[in-house]
Amino acid sequence: MRHWLIWSVAGVFPWVVTAQAPDGADDAATINIRDLGKSLRIEADGALLAEYRYSDVPRPFFYPVIGPTGQNMTRHWPMSDKGKGEHQDHVHHKGLWFTHGAVNGVDFWAEGKNSGKIVHEKFERIESGAKVGVFECANKWVASDGRVICTDRRIHRFAKEGQRILIDYDVTLIASEGKLTLGDTKEGSMAIRVPATMRVAGLLAKGHILNSEGVRDAQAWGKRAKWVDYYGPVEGKTVGIAIFDHPRNPRHPTWWHVRTYGLFGANPFGIHDFEKKKKGTGDMAVPAGESVTFRWRVYLHPGDAKAGDVAGEYKRFAASDQAPRKQQ
Repeated sequence: MRHWLIWSVAGVFPWVVTAQAPDGADDAATINIRDLGKSLRIEADGALLAEYRYSDVPRPFFYPVIGPTGQNMTRHWPMSDKGKGEHQDHVHHKGLWFTHGAVNGVDFWAEGKNSGKIVHEKFERIESGAKVGVFECANKWVASDGRVICTDRRIHRFAKEGQRILIDYDVTLIASEGKLTLGDTKEGSMAIRVPATMRVAGLLAKGHILNSEGVRDAQAWGKRAKWVDYYGPVEGKTVGIAIFDHPRNPRHPTWWHVRTYGLFGANPFGIHDFEKKKKGTGDMAVPAGESVTFRWRVYLHPGDAKAGDVAGEYKRFAASDQAPRKQQ
């Protein structure tokens, strides 16, 4: 089994974090981040861009997430009754989030009585900016019996230029309580649940899925790719959500748990499910006191993948040097 070792806890963030706005950002919005007590409100030129809900929830998540046309880009249920024609399935698919279904044997993906919870501890910093807003936070992963399984540190960056919206989602998982095993399951990990009209299948569905290798719709599930774009109409206008897997991430290019009913996730662990290999093949071990870091970018754009220049935007992201290098 390979161990993906990045840095010790003392060096969780050894690279220089330089927040970057989109290329040619003459039209970049001012990003303002305010703590409302149980959530952060992220605004672009005074208009709501996203809300980060971190208190009294099974895990922190973003909802709503406002796209290029001013409309919410995630399913409303179960956070709100605004959605019409939405399937009320998978209560744990809340907005935009990161978690995993097997962490030292504990399920942090579902929301059953034996499921774990990711508990917000503190914000390390909250910074608004003329072109980029950033917040950094610390969380602990707690089993149903109260045991702390591990901790994490996250950095979120936001930028908006015209109708292009970038959300960077950096996660460092720390084996702070002993050896950490990120288990081989499809139930994970960096995910969003799209609106009903953007789905490929189901009531109101008029959307499509495309990955970096040209694979479309249902065939994209379980495949490896540098990026996936999920696009379709919201309030009558075609918009897209792309998730980018940074080339320095462990196991790049990642596998994708992307479903035609609207679940859209990057999952570097579920090899058994995706490739029908021996169970446990996808386990990733992090020795006690060490950590592993992943960096993803969520790109919200007008139009389909071609109109939104998803391939070009990915190249710019891949060329950035803000992510740590992987080690084997």
